[in-house]
Amino acid sequence: MTAYRAAWVCPIDQPPIPNGAVRVSNGRIAAIGASEFKHDDVFIDLGDAVLLPGLINAHTHLELSWLRGRVPPANRFTDWVKTLVAIRRGTEQAITPEIVAPIHDAISELQWTGTVAVGDVSNSLAAVEPMVQHGVKGVVFHELLGFNERDGAVIAASREKRDAAARRGVRVSLAAHAPYSTSLELFKAIREAVNASPCPIMAVHLGESQEEVELLATGGGPWRGILETIGVWRDDWTVPQCGPVQFLERHGVIDAATLVVHGVQFDDAALARLRALGATLVTCPRSNRWVGVGYPPIERFYKSRVPVAVGTDSLASVEDLNLFSELKTMRYLAPSVPARKILESATIVGARALGVDEELGTLTPGKAADIIAVTVPADVTDVEEYLLSGIEAPQIEWLE
Repeated sequence: MTAYRAAWVCPIDQPPIPNGAVRVSNGRIAAIGASEFKHDDVFIDLGDAVLLPGLINAHTHLELSWLRGRVPPANRFTDWVKTLVAIRRGTEQAITPEIVAPIHDAISELQWTGTVAVGDVSNSLAAVEPMVQHGVKGVVFHELLGFNERDGAVIAASREKRDAAARRGVRVSLAAHAPYSTSLELFKAIREAVNASPCPIMAVHLGESQEEVELLATGGGPWRGILETIGVWRDDWTVPQCGPVQFLERHGVIDAATLVVHGVQFDDAALARLRALGATLVTCPRSNRWVGVGYPPIERFYKSRVPVAVGTDSLASVEDLNLFSELKTMRYLAPSVPARKILESATIVGARALGVDEELGTLTPGKAADIIAVTVPADVTDVEEYLLSGIEAPQIEWLE
């Protein structure tokens, strides 16, 4: 049995332990507590460091990693989307060396910066094999869209692709892209298919931009113009005349097994409904600013008591995949939120949302020993707050 001692241990589900230790046996956490060791332990003193569980990036798009540095920040969301679509045109289902090599680099970056599991949203499922090779855990959400789809035929047509991914040992589910890109018929079919699947967790981009809110409220705005221009607008589409959460709740699409991503535009009533439904809100604040929708109301998210997880989004809309950088931004936006609540978002809340909390998310005896050690200053007194100050890869080491 190996005993790791450090200046601090952050179990997440209890207060930090000064001068603490984690005992590991056969890849499992055997015990945590004060730095007391048995005579047969292999003792490793990590000095001025804090031990904590590997982080959970609850929302990213690994297949877009090849777009790093190619899609500039925008002042309006639809402008960013137009640039993304123009650059990406013809590659949406591509699994080529030019797409795959950057995925391997992105996964390495995730691991160097302390991430153990992801909620990856993918049109092509190109990240499945790299995830297997690198040992990344989590869920791959096969994203389907089509504003003019009138049934769920696309689900059956793409089933073999998902089955092949599942045979590689990856947990696979479905994601509906967003209300401005996915028909109500397809939304309902996706929800039904997810409910019947071995991984009954769904993801959806929701409430990200004001343009989305305008479309649902009035049937007009930039998104209608885009949909008409590309020839997928439906004249029989009924304007919901409501907000994004109310729209999907009205049709039974959102429940406790839903990852609702972004929520920048949610008012207090929408957040209260998500809380009542038990859905998890995944925030990606750095990406939100990049794509022109502004920072999310992080303090209101926590005040509403909706479960808040955190993601980086893709390298098409963020500088890096370091989740600690996301936490630093969240601290800047929400100075009154307790540090441990923000750390929970990047660990146990994300783990629960992805259905991996029996293995990951806290330093609890019996869970997998996916533990990171972060170097800290010798004089640090509030280690949880320090972890929100901006941690870089050279400070991070995996124990197992």
